[in-house]
Amino acid sequence: MRVLLHACCGPCASACEPRLKEEGHTVALFFSNCNIDTREEFERRLDAARRLGEADGVEVVADEYDHADWLEKVAAGFENEPEKGARCARCFRYSLSRAAAWAAAHGFDAFTTSLTVSPHKVSPMVFAAGEDAAWSAGAKDCGGSAAAAPEFLKIDFKKRDGFLLSLKRSAELGLYRQSYCGCEFSRPL
Repeated sequence: MRVLLHACCGPCASACEPRLKEEGHTVALFFSNCNIDTREEFERRLDAARRLGEADGVEVVADEYDHADWLEKVAAGFENEPEKGARCARCFRYSLSRAAAWAAAHGFDAFTTSLTVSPHKVSPMVFAAGEDAAWSAGAKDCGGSAAAAPEFLKIDFKKRDGFLLSLKRSAELGLYRQSYCGCEFSRPL
């Protein structure tokens, strides 16, 4: 199966992409992270994803960076939400909708996300966003029916020591490892 892996960052994807390949899938990384607060930080994280792709022989596709759009469609009115709250759910839906649309437009059978490898992300919240995104991609592609949508693979990459593997692999590959999810609202004080 051709699987598009939404990559929140290179370090997290470093544990997810090999697992998908181990399961027999052909994988491409989709770096879609308009939540990242600065272009400089976006580029640092994209560079890490590209380094991972090069090391593992996996195609990396970079989505257009548009933080202003993300602020308007995701964060507006939700700036004071706590981490793991409604703003995060909206953010997951935003990024995974972009991944689902790209997967549908490019003939992928399925898509998933590296977000679930993080112990800081609530996997059921991510799964709900992914399922909504898959339905939306199908509805847009075939007039209201989800039949043409790529399947969303609900994989909790935390399992099987995914987070520990991501720490190990990102250190081995010398990947930039960030200290916050990317948006200005999650930046450490």
